[in-house]
Amino acid sequence: MAGETFRVTAGLAGLALGLTACGAGKQPAGVPTGPPREGGTLRIIGSSDVEHLDTASANSVGAYGLTRTFARPLFGTKASNDFDETVPLQPDMAAEIPTRENGGVSEDGRTYTVRLREGVRWNTRPPRPVTAGDFVRGFKRLCNPAAPSSGKGYYISTIKGMDDYCDGFGEVDAKSAEAIAAYQNDHDIEGLTAEDDHTLVFRLDRPASDFLNLLALQFTAAAPQEYDRYVPDSAEFRRNTVSDGPYQITEYRPSGSYVLSRNPVWRSDTDPLRGRYVDRIQITLGQDSPQVVQQQLEAGTADLAWDHPVPTAAIPRLRRARDPRFAIRDTPSNSPYVVFNTRSPSNGGALGEVRVRRALQYAVDRTALIKIVGGPEVAEPLHTVIPPGNSGYAPANPYPTAGEAGDPARCRRMLAEAGHPDGLKLNFPYRTNSVHKLIAESLAANLKDCGVSTRLTPDAGGTFYGKTISSPDKAAQGAWDIAAPGWTPDWYGNNGRSIIQPLFDGRTYGPGSTNYGGYDDFQVNGLIDAALTAPDPSRAAGYWQMADKKIMEDAAIVPLLNRSHPIFHSSRVGGAVFLPTTAGYDYTRLWLAGG
Repeated sequence: MAGETFRVTAGLAGLALGLTACGAGKQPAGVPTGPPREGGTLRIIGSSDVEHLDTASANSVGAYGLTRTFARPLFGTKASNDFDETVPLQPDMAAEIPTRENGGVSEDGRTYTVRLREGVRWNTRPPRPVTAGDFVRGFKRLCNPAAPSSGKGYYISTIKGMDDYCDGFGEVDAKSAEAIAAYQNDHDIEGLTAEDDHTLVFRLDRPASDFLNLLALQFTAAAPQEYDRYVPDSAEFRRNTVSDGPYQITEYRPSGSYVLSRNPVWRSDTDPLRGRYVDRIQITLGQDSPQVVQQQLEAGTADLAWDHPVPTAAIPRLRRARDPRFAIRDTPSNSPYVVFNTRSPSNGGALGEVRVRRALQYAVDRTALIKIVGGPEVAEPLHTVIPPGNSGYAPANPYPTAGEAGDPARCRRMLAEAGHPDGLKLNFPYRTNSVHKLIAESLAANLKDCGVSTRLTPDAGGTFYGKTISSPDKAAQGAWDIAAPGWTPDWYGNNGRSIIQPLFDGRTYGPGSTNYGGYDDFQVNGLIDAALTAPDPSRAAGYWQMADKKIMEDAAIVPLLNRSHPIFHSSRVGGAVFLPTTAGYDYTRLWLAGG
């Protein structure tokens, strides 16, 4: 049910046993009940700034949770502590879900007509309505050369003419706001038109059974005309965000803090997915210790963690105490996984060789990683690209080891057979927040047992994705060889596209791409196209499964864990409902005891 603060799922049977066997002890603090109260400041603390704040380029769970407070797409999903309730699409800025029955979808499945909800306004001076033209601007910004969207491939492969539009945008001066705005305003996307202020029409190259899911992503939020003044996602842009949601950013210190206050022109009757209870949301960054963050949450000097899950060492204690502030929420994901920079010149280009990558599959001790993240109640071993609970998943283990503990002897032998008897030397950047350092150290120890040495370098969350592993230039220089990013699908349900395409479509490789390792395989690209043009979700799932199998044959990545999310809030937080795609509670639904 939506109001529960702790849910035991079928995948967490061990947790249920732990709860029934807990012993007596000091009772934990409770959580507020009753109707929501208004007022107060929600205090959120954590480590790193988002890599992108601009909705066009934002591509992390933290950024999604933040932008949801001030930027609204056409559709969205409901926050709930019942995972199944978070999957179905809901109208957000759209007045209704378009269907063939209501005339919103053409008989051939290639034209979608979306009517906007009335009464939604920007917090400009003076306030003005959000229009269909603002959504067109939002789509046009996805291909900007300054901070291009990592999700642009979704739309390039779907909306008629967007590929040509984006190709031309790549030639524009990335440092000139004027040049970027001029291109946007002087060029159209053939398959996207604003028929009037309240009506959008999308024309697709081919039917896409998941197209409405694409319109629910934060990438596609409306963009006001004021954004033409700034280079996308620049420092100047970040100081001047505009809101059509319940909150607005009123203070921002890069890598330091955010303050969000109430958007005075937002109206609850125009927003079916969000609320607005607290007066302010204060996000304080720079705290890299999950343990210190947890101490503050339990003491009540802070309310939520920004980018830290509950520390592993605290989980058994919180479970035994049946602490109502603690929960393990479902987030079916491939998190983390090891990605190989197939374009690195290091070691004579060894990581471009499939035999080398296959050898390294046998290095990993997944049991150690499970302990690091919180035990079997929190994570399970993963051996496929697509995790359970997602379209196209099928159980498989192409590189098995006894007890999931790795096989370093086999790894060494295979490396020697691949022409590297003396092992490899790999550059390994890691994220500094949460348990990522411990994960990197564990993986480095595994690789050492295989004769592979690693150079571990800390890389703050704001640069790890945005400036390191998504930079083709750094890949080509060998600035990194392996990394351990994570991937939570952009949506659930009919979502095969949200895993295989962004991570492995070789045609999308470039600045800002989430195909971090530069993997490019003709057969996989063809399977992606077949899945995208499949007549129904079940047929598409078959193609996604085939692509998964081929990617694992090529050993493009090492899947590690399918991981749930341990989360905690302070005693004064009420209304805690979860959004799996943000790995956090919906800030707009939270309220505070005592204001």
